[in-house]
Amino acid sequence: MTEITLENALASFTDALTKKGKSTNTIVAYRGDINQLIKYLTTQNIFTIDGVNNTSLENFKKDLIKNDYTAKSVSRKLNSIKNFFSFLVTEGIISADPSSEIKHPKYENDIPKILKPLEYRSLRDACRNDVRTTAIVELMLQAGLRIKEIENLKLENVKDQEIFIESYESHLSRSVPLNNSSKSALKKYIEEGRYQTKSKSVFVTKTGRHLLARNIRSLLNRYFDKADIKGVKVNDLRNTFIVFQLKSGVPIDVVSQVVGHKRISTTEKYLELIDSKEESKGIKLKEL
Repeated sequence: MTEITLENALASFTDALTKKGKSTNTIVAYRGDINQLIKYLTTQNIFTIDGVNNTSLENFKKDLIKNDYTAKSVSRKLNSIKNFFSFLVTEGIISADPSSEIKHPKYENDIPKILKPLEYRSLRDACRNDVRTTAIVELMLQAGLRIKEIENLKLENVKDQEIFIESYESHLSRSVPLNNSSKSALKKYIEEGRYQTKSKSVFVTKTGRHLLARNIRSLLNRYFDKADIKGVKVNDLRNTFIVFQLKSGVPIDVVSQVVGHKRISTTEKYLELIDSKEESKGIKLKEL
């Protein structure tokens, strides 16, 4: 086996992830998990790849559990580690995978949370005098956009009946239809509420700068508080759109395509939130 250090092995792994077009968030998550493993291994006087074995990885898993990490968190970290060592085997850096026999702890998958009609109506009411926030809410709630897609949206990509989402990180480009509510809210913001700027971004600050995802998240969280909506996250607006479309009878493959899921299995998990399904009346998206 090679004497490659753990840090150098991690550097090779993250370089490979970048070349494959993995998202920044994915790479950061992998690096954080594996750095945590490396930190633990160094306390055990293990500094190179050839010093890692099944026992040391099993002990790391036990240490995570001892330090009150949830089963889901432990499983996610193990997934990062298994991908890391699988890469090292594929590259010929190691001949055997020491993580292959490490078992994931059992846990129940979290069911996506959605807003109740009373909640999203309260949110709309809370931001009714803020045309920029209203447009953002409607794009997530009525078109299923991700917060990063709202940040990236350009004026040139806003059409009459749809918007074009450019490819970014590992997500492919797609067109998203706009219903009356989202179209009206976006049109009103652009024509009446958008601050004067040379920026090509749809959503800008008062000073005309690009409105970033973290600013959008903070903005929506303030209105969640104002509407007295508890226990929800910004992405739950998008979850609500997905579940409502499925419940209304829009075919799952159409919903999956509209929201940009790479795999239909990702969309299928939302079916758990549907008590009954109305008879499909075509593929037109429904309004909330």
